[in-house]
Amino acid sequence: MVTLRLNSILTPCMKIKKAIIPVAGMGTRFLPATKAQPKEMLPVVDKPVIQYIVEEAVAAGIEEVIFVTALGKRAIEDHFDRNFELEYRLEQRQKLDELQRVKDIGKLAKFAFVRQAKPLGDGHALLSAAPFIGKDEAVAVLFGDDIISGDAPAIGQLIETYETYGEPVAAVQEVPMEHVSRYGVIAGDDVDGKNWRITQFVEKPTREEAPSNLAIVGRYVITPDVLDLLRRQTPGKDGEIRLADAFIERLSHGKLMYGCKFEGERYDCGNIFEFIRAQIELGLMHDSVKEQLKEYLDNR
Repeated sequence: MVTLRLNSILTPCMKIKKAIIPVAGMGTRFLPATKAQPKEMLPVVDKPVIQYIVEEAVAAGIEEVIFVTALGKRAIEDHFDRNFELEYRLEQRQKLDELQRVKDIGKLAKFAFVRQAKPLGDGHALLSAAPFIGKDEAVAVLFGDDIISGDAPAIGQLIETYETYGEPVAAVQEVPMEHVSRYGVIAGDDVDGKNWRITQFVEKPTREEAPSNLAIVGRYVITPDVLDLLRRQTPGKDGEIRLADAFIERLSHGKLMYGCKFEGERYDCGNIFEFIRAQIELGLMHDSVKEQLKEYLDNR
């Protein structure tokens, strides 16, 4: 561990200022609600899911966000753009608090949007954004389903791990063993109680095959060599290019990768129950509704 830290001091990591957010999925679990609107635009209390994710990135120091979109996702682009007619109407009606909140959305970061031409996997989605990333630049990746609430932004915790070790980092979380088949699962060495040096990555194992109950969830820091692996990767049997396969190949060559057991509450908003749980728990933190919601729940 000392050697790794000395190396990171001798060769400082470039500061991570960019994030890729893939949002090209169809959201079929939420049909018919997602028939005509992106699943990432479904509201949790008073903000769409995607805004929580962008705010997490910005709180971690991200300045540029690259969305990887698909047909039917124009509402995301509109959300992070100016709406002059709405701003004018709010100003005329003296709804100045609402006006400021609307204006602030477009100021969160610099935004770019690129289409994923075909649904060829999460690795292909990242390659669609690669032209926006410098050849020697590490980048944060936040997938569009997970809201993570906590005192410190989850992706910021991963960035700290990257700055310490200079290697790719994945967010990891303990899950019940009966759920491991939904995730990529790691084996590794506990470095300091929070960070794990990953030695094995198994994609969606059975309970018997799982090397642990530490599952990778939708936050990463990837280095330029991971994008290079994705460029050279042969699509799998389903025709898709997978980030998980790039990690497995990288580990097979003896290269290091870390898992960050982040602090925070994760809500998988691609899951209907978890989406409802997010509404309740984040509603109980929201000043405008928390007292009414608590009273309602107490009286059920």
